[in-house]
Parts: sequence; C-alpha cells; structure tokens
Amino acid sequence: MIKKIFLLLILLQPLAGFTEVLTNAELVFKIELKKEPTSRPQTVAYIPVEKKYYIADGGLAPMGSAYEAPISKSLIHTYDEKGNYLKSTRAGFDNRSIYFNSNTAKLETITYNISSEAGFGPMTGIFSLQLDDKGLPTGKSDDIANFVPAFGSASTMPVYDAKKNVYYAKQEKTNKVFVVSLDDRQLKKEIELDFATPGVEHHDVAASFIAFTDIKGEEFILLDIDHKRFLVYNLDGKYVGASALPKDLKLRSKNHFNGLGYTINGYYFVYLDSEGEFGTYHAYKVIN
Repeated sequence: MIKKIFLLLILLQPLAGFTEVLTNAELVFKIELKKEPTSRPQTVAYIPVEKKYYIADGGLAPMGSAYEAPISKSLIHTYDEKGNYLKSTRAGFDNRSIYFNSNTAKLETITYNISSEAGFGPMTGIFSLQLDDKGLPTGKSDDIANFVPAFGSASTMPVYDAKKNVYYAKQEKTNKVFVVSLDDRQLKKEIELDFATPGVEHHDVAASFIAFTDIKGEEFILLDIDHKRFLVYNLDGKYVGASALPKDLKLRSKNHFNGLGYTINGYYFVYLDSEGEFGTYHAYKVIN
C-alpha cells in the first residue's frame, strides 16, 4: 500500500505545477488613477508584505538652470491592494520600469536611457527607492547602477529575473529581447521572439516592454495591441499561446510605448486613458 501511495504521488507531482494560458484573459480588478500623471504612466510594481501597488510616471527632466536642477518631475503613485489611492511622491526619476526586487526586498526603478543611447544625463540608471514604515516612498533613493550600454534601446522597459539575477530588455522595432547582467554589465544573450507563428509584426506589439512571469515554460508575456491579445513565450522565445482581451477594449497607439506592467503577484496591467478622469489600469490574469 505504501509503495502504491508513493507511486501515485510521483505520478501526480507534475500536475501540481501545471499551468495553462487562459483562452480569454481574466480581468481581476482595476486601479483608477486619482492624480493626473505627470507625463506618461509607465509600469506597476507590487510589494506583497506591504500589500501596495506602485505606479511610476515617466517624463524627461527639465533643462538645468541657475534656478532649477535637472530633476524629473515624474511621480510615483501608491495604491493599496484594493486600488485605493494613498500618496504620490516625487523621487526625481524619469521612470521606465518599477519593480519589487525579492532578492534585496526593495522597490527599484530603471530610468529612461539607462543605456545612454541618447546621451548620458544625471539621475540615469537603476535606483532603489526608500520607503517609510508605512510602505510609502519617501522621495529618497540609493544608487544601484549608472548607465549600462548593454540594455540597448534608450526607451526599453527592462524586467527583472530574481532567480537568475538578470534583466530582460525588449528592443523596439524588433523581436529581440536582450539579457543583461549587472555583475559585469554585459549582454549575455539575445532572445528572438517567434513573430511568424502568431502572425505579428514588430509594429503590432508593445515596443519596449515584455513581462517576465517566472513560470517555467511560459516565462514571457507580450501585449499584441493591434489584435487585442497577450502572446505567451518561453525563455527561448518560442511561441506558447495567446490569451484574448475583450474586443471592445479601447487600446491606443500609446499602449505601444507606455502604460504596461507586470507585478510579482501575477497580474499584467494595461493602462486605458479613456476610462476615468485620469485613466485606469486594468489588472489581467493571463496564465492560470
């Protein structure tokens, strides 16, 4: 009997980690913005222990002068797990990606032009954002890295893989994703996404952002704006499947460049500027 039970457990073990790409993406909840974005709303982060969402705006800093330092006016907006607005904070960065680093247990941001493809500027790179005892950004930060040419495109919105300690940087106008390590600041690999099988061109999909799920065999999610669906890929760039969005969803051309995000609790966020006074983020579950 013990041997039979042991054999049954072995047979059932692969099922415990079984996942599937949902035929239709599931809308889980919404975050309606209560404060106008300073420029373009970018990515979204979630910290489980704080039970809070952090939405980062992008926007270049003004030119420096005798009266004003060249510091971006972009804000980081904090919401609770139910989508209630808490606070907006100016940290001084033109944010492209904001994410929770489970290795350092810190909220981190990557700025526009981290690669310095468009020329080096102050407040450029990767930074950790200091939080107070309530989990709210203080506006203070610490340096992690300055410019890293290996990230490629100036507008890339890199995502972080905590297990491998690397970043995946989607390149605009192409199917390539750069794999970058901060250990030596080198390009480790170029992943080429299969665009032929799902029948897309680079101008159909999000230009600079691809979500990293940390789900084996379904590691990447790419938003196909023109066909209103999510495309799922494995770590080698092989196409796995698609998850449809509602056909009446009002995606805009700007969704190619901003208003996207993926949080550590497994939700893909899409910003709709036509919903609510200042726009609304929809949180979707793509993989079950």
